[in-house]
Parts: sequence; C-alpha cells; structure tokens
Amino acid sequence: MSHTLGIRQAQKQKTRQAFLDAALALLEEQSLSSLGLREVTRAVGVAPTAFYRHFRSTADLGVALVDEALGSLHPMVRTTVATAGAERITRAVQLIADHVAAHPAHVRFIARERHGGVQPVREAIRAQLARFAEEVKTELAKDPEAEGWNDDDLLMLAHLYVDQMLITASLFLETLESAESPESAESPECPEPSEAQRQRVVQVATRQLRLISLGRQHWLDQEP
Repeated sequence: MSHTLGIRQAQKQKTRQAFLDAALALLEEQSLSSLGLREVTRAVGVAPTAFYRHFRSTADLGVALVDEALGSLHPMVRTTVATAGAERITRAVQLIADHVAAHPAHVRFIARERHGGVQPVREAIRAQLARFAEEVKTELAKDPEAEGWNDDDLLMLAHLYVDQMLITASLFLETLESAESPESAESPECPEPSEAQRQRVVQVATRQLRLISLGRQHWLDQEP
C-alpha cells in the first residue's frame, strides 16, 4: 500500500511540476494576468479539471512560481553575505550572474510580475524580498562596521543591497537577451560581444555595491 501511495505521490508531483514548467514557458511572451487556465492545461496535455488538483487558480500557480524562482536562493544569499570585504561583493555579483544564466525565465517572470497585475503574486514576491532583507541584515549585523547601528538602519542597508542585486539581475538578463536576439545574430555589425557586455555589467555592479559599502562606513558620521 505504501509503495502504491509513493508512486501516486511521485506522479502528482510530476504533474504539478509540469504545470509550473508549462506556465513558465507560456509566460515568456505574456503576463500572468493574461494567462488562461485552459492554455496551461493544453500545454500539459491534461483536462482543465486536473488543474484544480494542484492549484486553486492561476494566481496560486504564480505564487508557486515565485517560490520556485526565489525560495532556493536563500541559503546561497546567506552564505554569500556571510563573507567579508571585497569578496562579499565579488561573490554576490557572481551569484547573480550564474543564477540569471541558469534560470533566465524565472528572473524574467519575477522582473515582470513584481509590479504586475496579480496581487497575490506581487505580495509573494514582496514577502520573499523582505525575507532576503532580514537575512542580509542578520549577516551585516555581525560585521565590525555594524557597531553602533540600530536595527532600522541595518534593515534599510540590507534593502539597499537586495534592491541593487535585483537591478543587477535585470542588467544581466538584458545582456543575455541581447546576445540571443535574432537581430544580434544576423547583424554583420554586432555592436559588442556578449562577453564584453557581461563584463561591463560585472564592473558596474561591483562599483555600485562598493559605493553602498563605502557609504555604510560613514553613516554614523552624520550630524545628530
């Protein structure tokens, strides 16, 4: 009996993942608010009623995609921020670059839906980003430079880092999309090799994060 239940559970999880994968592919060209349930079930090859065994609505599916896109990043972000000095910035930029290269569709989904028309998805993204900020704050509080800082200011600094990481992810995504565009492939005068564009993003992101770090060192110099 337990073996049969195990097989059924595995099949259920497989079907659920098929819905997520199909939706993510369809969302390459449209927003979640325009995605139809039948469109998703057609892509998976199941009856529309099968959808409700896994999700309450397309908004519920979108929330699951947010968790898939951002949930696994928490341990990596914590480990990255736990490093000190220039290595922290280097590792953060590399983490973002690697994640965008490996999961461009997820990054594109988050970038589009962060301010999109589906409220539960916006709230899920906001909650994930708030969790990142709290985790970053916890690690920043361990730095010697955190002495004398209050929790509100540390959280503000953490949000600055998280926001900058989102901006950097968008820049890496633009570089990736530029390299993959038909115009870039067909143009005899390709404006700039994709690797050179990528290195420019690395340099800009590194400088911007360094600027935040330098500002942090002088925050307590402000007049009362």
